[in-house]
Amino acid sequence: MSSAFMERWLKRKAPDDANNVGNSLQQDANVTFHPMPSAPKDINWEEEIQFDPGKRKEISAYHPNLRETVRRKYLVNGPCQPRTLNFPSIRIGDKNRRFNPEWFDEFGNWLEYSESTHRAYCFVCFLFRDPTKKEAGYKSFVLDGWNSWHNKERLKEHVGGVNSLHNIAKKKCEDLLHKAQHIDVALHKQLETSKNAYFVRLNGAIDTARLLLKQGLPFRGHDESNTSYNRGNYREVYDCLAKHDAALAKALTVDAADNSLLVSPDIQKDIIKCFADEILHSILEDIGQDVFCLLVDESRDVSYKEQMAVVLRYVDKSGVVKESFVGIVHVKDTTAANLKSCIDSLFAKLKLSLKQKPFGQG
Repeated sequence: MSSAFMERWLKRKAPDDANNVGNSLQQDANVTFHPMPSAPKDINWEEEIQFDPGKRKEISAYHPNLRETVRRKYLVNGPCQPRTLNFPSIRIGDKNRRFNPEWFDEFGNWLEYSESTHRAYCFVCFLFRDPTKKEAGYKSFVLDGWNSWHNKERLKEHVGGVNSLHNIAKKKCEDLLHKAQHIDVALHKQLETSKNAYFVRLNGAIDTARLLLKQGLPFRGHDESNTSYNRGNYREVYDCLAKHDAALAKALTVDAADNSLLVSPDIQKDIIKCFADEILHSILEDIGQDVFCLLVDESRDVSYKEQMAVVLRYVDKSGVVKESFVGIVHVKDTTAANLKSCIDSLFAKLKLSLKQKPFGQG
């Protein structure tokens, strides 16, 4: 028998599975994987976090890395419940029906009302409802809003039983705000030395921010690296305090991790926001329920984005006339309707009432 015959008939064949594996590997090699884009950093939270539920974006529209932050910011603001609003009526059957503000008390802290759409929404379902489960009132209480004012039982049906989608979303809200997850509780679980060092660094950061805010100085520098001769006012003042305070110097070197120095731009903004909230709270407390004058003026920034500077003029409890700046509102255009909408949103955020009869000046 010739060797050619033996080679022809007795040669081992490759199994089909091996060919399939080879083809599969070849196909996988030709597949292009696109990484998920990173979360945007420059976000104007004043525009993103809308108090009016009819103007909000769905939580699923945000980057996955931002959704937890968005939920926390909405939970801090709480549900939109304009109790003093003159709720408009609609014709249902042969009667005029309107929203009853007493429902805010009856159905707890989940019921919301939109002044723009004049419909009711569910706050907890907006935050944690699974968008893939659109049954049980998702369209009515999250997307389009509910306005069947004659059917109060629909609100109870939306809440449902213990394991309803609404109650699951409510439980997730409670878990997010659970005290065991708060910063102060987490600090107690750390070593006493680490906790004390953190508070020393925090006090140093607050003192630095207070000085710069009082003097009206910028915080950031062009080059904040360790080799820079001028790392910006915040870092330079912070380091200067550490040189004259042995406890702060030790907290910044021996007892601190690189990610816990409280010098990042986000930390600086958080401290500034806390100062701004305290000042704003003091102004609103000074106004109380008295009348005030509203002063509005254009304040376009260097990038030519339209902004609206808002000042409140009032008489304090000592009889002194004061003019206090309360914020800058970004506006998309300067039409009267849009400016009024921005002022209404600011009033809702500051919890000011039109019943105080504000006088306008702009």
